Amino acid sequence: MSIVRPRKVLITGASGFIGRALRRRLTASSIPHVAAMRAISPQDETQPGSLAMGDFAAADWSEALEGVDVIVHLAGRAHVLNGYAGDATPYVVANVHVTRRLVDAAARAGVRRVVFASTIKVYGETTPRGRPFRAGDPAHPRDDYARSKAEAEKVLWQICHAAGIEGVVLRLPLTYGPGVKGNFLALMDAVAARRRLPFAGVANRRSLLYVGNAVAAIEAAMSAPWLPNETLPIADAKSVSTPELIRRIARALDVPARLYPAPRLLLRVGALVAGRRRAASRLLGSLEIDASRFCELAHWVAPATIDDGLAATAAWWRLRHTL
Repeated sequence: MSIVRPRKVLITGASGFIGRALRRRLTASSIPHVAAMRAISPQDETQPGSLAMGDFAAADWSEALEGVDVIVHLAGRAHVLNGYAGDATPYVVANVHVTRRLVDAAARAGVRRVVFASTIKVYGETTPRGRPFRAGDPAHPRDDYARSKAEAEKVLWQICHAAGIEGVVLRLPLTYGPGVKGNFLALMDAVAARRRLPFAGVANRRSLLYVGNAVAAIEAAMSAPWLPNETLPIADAKSVSTPELIRRIARALDVPARLYPAPRLLLRVGALVAGRRRAASRLLGSLEIDASRFCELAHWVAPATIDDGLAATAAWWRLRHTL
């Protein structure tokens, strides 16, 4: 089997964090692509191939799929807006229903391969020390988001197998890089502000994924001949503890890392009282990934180290704060 370069790629969620980076990568690689998004922003208006789809759950994909042989499905919902807490419906619609409609349309359009960005949370929330999640591990999703992604994977496989489409599922951990938001940006802000952080005694291990490594892996997944029918976790080559991550962020930002020890129980209780239980779990618990199966099948090595990724993220952070 040989590598088949895509003729034309459809990216869903092209205006998102990974989607924008992937779009730049495909442009640099001179790979024709359609960038599907709900609405076109001024930033996207000047980019060829931008396509406003409106509500993905009701979209007609036929025009977007003209001439497309590979889909990279990034669109989905990871967070529910206020007013929907405890309601799984937004996740099911955005992650399961949209996937079903898209892959059904792909089957009708004769698409060759679909690369689906799922989440490492399908495996579960934490890993024992020294036992990372790896390809072939059973699924144990613990929240509505992870359950919806697991169901979306099932839908994808059902349609791909019936239609003869090559499917590749990539399970991604927390992804960082220029443009990052959420808890990772909040942690960078705290380190940059030289706040004292009570994580010196945390002895966990976390796998992360630099966005540059993510798009390089996705590009490999679009073409590598041995990946179809595989569900594979991917991550940076090295995992880190929370205090190590903070020290590396501080070094990238050229500020001191102000860490002090605090009992884990006190940290967890404080997070619970503050309504930050999930954020605390990410900072205190372990979630490691063994990506060797993907690396072996794709003949792939992550191009950037964690320090490379943090340096790029810090450069963006500085620019963001000077504008």
